[in-house]
Amino acid sequence: MKFFGYLVVTILVVVFVNPFIPYWGIMVLLFLFALILKPGNSAAFWGGGFGLALSWIGLSLFLTIDSGSDLPNKMAQILGAPSGTVLVAVTGVIGFLLGALSSLSGNLFRNLVKRRPTDIYRG
Repeated sequence: MKFFGYLVVTILVVVFVNPFIPYWGIMVLLFLFALILKPGNSAAFWGGGFGLALSWIGLSLFLTIDSGSDLPNKMAQILGAPSGTVLVAVTGVIGFLLGALSSLSGNLFRNLVKRRPTDIYRG
């Protein structure tokens, strides 16, 4: 359940906040959300990764279809990719890695600074 909740939060943040701040600002927000929401390591990794990847793929497909532009294919030619579809897929992979690692970093940082009881016998 934490995975789906964190996935929805990530998608909503990316879709509504990404047009106003740079891409690295989204990474900071995902770090902070994982720090505050405590999703767990796997939920943070997969939820943040899939959330950012699906958002970026959806936004790039929406802009390509809505505008009817040939710009993705032209950018793919400049970058040496075979087609604009491959460029959208690469965007999704990069988005997955950035979202997953920033969310996981936030969750692991929370675990690092979490206060642990010192007066309990652990034997």
